[in-house]
Amino acid sequence: MQHAKFSRRAFLKASKALAIGAVFAEPLKAAVSSAVTPALIEAARKEGKVAFYTALELPTAERFAKVFEAKYSGIAVRVERSGAERIFQRIGQEQASRIFAVDVVCSTDPAHFIDWKRHGWVAPYVPEDVARHLPSEYVDPDGMHATVCAWLEVIGYNANLVAREIAPKSYADLLDPKWRGKLVKGHPSYSGAILTATFLLVRELGWSYFEKLGQQRIMQVQSAADPPKKIQLGERAVMVDGNDYSLELLKNQSQPVDIVYPTEGSPLVTVHNGVFRNAPNPNAARLFQSFMFSAEAQLLAQTEEIKARYSRIFGV
Repeated sequence: MQHAKFSRRAFLKASKALAIGAVFAEPLKAAVSSAVTPALIEAARKEGKVAFYTALELPTAERFAKVFEAKYSGIAVRVERSGAERIFQRIGQEQASRIFAVDVVCSTDPAHFIDWKRHGWVAPYVPEDVARHLPSEYVDPDGMHATVCAWLEVIGYNANLVAREIAPKSYADLLDPKWRGKLVKGHPSYSGAILTATFLLVRELGWSYFEKLGQQRIMQVQSAADPPKKIQLGERAVMVDGNDYSLELLKNQSQPVDIVYPTEGSPLVTVHNGVFRNAPNPNAARLFQSFMFSAEAQLLAQTEEIKARYSRIFGV
């Protein structure tokens, strides 16, 4: 099979077009930004809780929850964490049954918000920090949701089991028979990040690529955060896909893992946050949405997930 060669710039541009362009095709036009006011905080405290459905890793989501609870005492955050595709299924079932349980949702599959918006399930709410600091292409034109963070899906390997000089450099390299029984991969029916990456790879490399990859006796796991853990533990030598920031965090802990940004390019995953229209705790939902885009929360995310990655790549 001949594998087409794509520059990283071209592949990331294609990834961004899928993940963002279809959703944010128009400039912000209809929504008005909303500031956090004493009245909003008081109303949120009266509600006393907020339900946060999220595809972020549980430790990450719980860090956000704890900082929010410390900042706004009297408001408890209930974190409901699962894969983005499972969250999408759950919300669909709840809405169909008129069970209104979700306040704020965070999904690693931007297509979900297209569907939820069409159904009229998400509410227009633009936090002040979003309106002031986030480029309009990262905000829904009607203010229904916005991009809260992003990362790349990459190849990785256990440095104790694989020497750097023989490590795979591309997706094509993963088809080499020497990796049979040594690979681990996330599942697109569970993870929005993996679904996005799978869609892009099918588009660029063809479905036949996955048919051949399927002959490699792969360990199949669920979340995009699972493959990094499997190679860290040495249960598999190489991961087909997974979050780059997970590997960066492990590297900073002196774990024997390394990252490969494949020669074909690395799929970009954008993560979106929005408030549901029939949220049971609408004021707490808006307060939490504002918090997620605040400098405090973004610096927390940067410290825990992004700063390590970019400091190594860009030297900042």
